[in-house]
Amino acid sequence: MSENQEKQKEISIVIPVYNSCECVAELSRQIADALGSAGISYEQIMVNDCSRDSSWDEIKKEAEKNPNLLGINLRKNGGQDSAILTGLNYAGGKWIVIMDDDLQHSPYDIPKLYEEAKKGFDVVYANFEAKKQKLWKNLGSWFNGKISEIALDKPKGIYLSPFKIVSGDVVKEMVKFENLFPYIDGLIFQVTRNITQIDIEHHKRELGKSNYNLVKSIKVFLRMLFGFSTMPLNLASYTGFFSAAVGLVLAIVYAVQYFTGKADVTGWTTLVILLLILGGLILVSLGIIGKYLGQMYLTVNRQPKFIVKETTK
Repeated sequence: MSENQEKQKEISIVIPVYNSCECVAELSRQIADALGSAGISYEQIMVNDCSRDSSWDEIKKEAEKNPNLLGINLRKNGGQDSAILTGLNYAGGKWIVIMDDDLQHSPYDIPKLYEEAKKGFDVVYANFEAKKQKLWKNLGSWFNGKISEIALDKPKGIYLSPFKIVSGDVVKEMVKFENLFPYIDGLIFQVTRNITQIDIEHHKRELGKSNYNLVKSIKVFLRMLFGFSTMPLNLASYTGFFSAAVGLVLAIVYAVQYFTGKADVTGWTTLVILLLILGGLILVSLGIIGKYLGQMYLTVNRQPKFIVKETTK
């Protein structure tokens, strides 16, 4: 066995951090307590996504006290999934846990995910039967899950939880993808279908306030939709064919009415409505195509997926 293998941690914990300075110290304490009492070797990777508060200072303080903690400070904000992908590129554990920074995901549940994963699964999601969050977030999660079943071929019944454990071998394949707009669950489904979930309690946020809003949720949804699926293109094509078919049917109907002497002079209202509908469909289709072309352009030009400013080690 090589020296690197001997030093390999059992679990790497990747945590994207954004404006959560109040949570950093308590989260680190709970992780050390939960995994230390379970006798599991670990490394903790906290990725500061250009927080506007003192989160990076808190991460550096904890890193000085905890040799298992690696802090990464990003140069620009790329969103939660980009921050997670940064951490995955640094993670070297046999298993990688991904969790939020707000203590709604309890570190004391990590051993539960770990024990389930050791039964032979590549990925184990935490299923929250009762979610301690706003109603619109629950509705958004439900809608995102339903679309994922179509766009990503997600297994039915699997909740795409942000709290999960992933095999290190799967992560090695995930970080190979050159997608500049990463969606972590999309990357997972690109690599494996050996997935399960277990029931885990979702805790109420006790410190700080949520940084997740409707706009950010929509951005994540669009990453999933355009980054890992051609469904929007297919939908635009189907809509175009449907509109053309309706137009053809109407043309035949009007032609029959004209030659049978039953044709009436139609008003401008009908014409304007048809022009607005068809024009809108054309613009939407062009927008969808433009979205894909824009992502291809950025990928071809090798725009970096993330830029690290500094680390604590």
